[in-house]
Amino acid sequence: MKKIIYGAIGLMLVLAALAVSQTPSGPKHHAVFQLTEPGGIAWDMLEPHVTNLQAAMAKDGGVEVEVVFFGPGLNMLLNKDKDHAAQLKKMADAGVKLSACQNAMKFYKVTTEDLFPFASQVDAGVAELTRKQEAGWAYIH
Repeated sequence: MKKIIYGAIGLMLVLAALAVSQTPSGPKHHAVFQLTEPGGIAWDMLEPHVTNLQAAMAKDGGVEVEVVFFGPGLNMLLNKDKDHAAQLKKMADAGVKLSACQNAMKFYKVTTEDLFPFASQVDAGVAELTRKQEAGWAYIH
């Protein structure tokens, strides 16, 4: 009888461990921003919008954020942009993925070395936005 009880307890523990391991971890919400503007208000408002989103969603399971820079917006990720370096670094340090479009990089002859070291790259900005939307991410532009 003890063997059956211990076996049942063991089985329940294994099933509980499997259930916990199958539970999604990470933020509840996901948002992808696009930045295609060559400058101006879109650049100045990016960090406040992302920060406000993170603060609001912190109360509701958190948010994973990616910003995709393509077209003329790629300029913002160039390491020569000293005006926005601190804001971008702050966002990257807060877990925001800052992605440069490799198609735009080719078009503008930008190399990996030209980007801030905390920037990542995606094959195509529009493809990244499409993939994120198909995966259920909120699209902010």
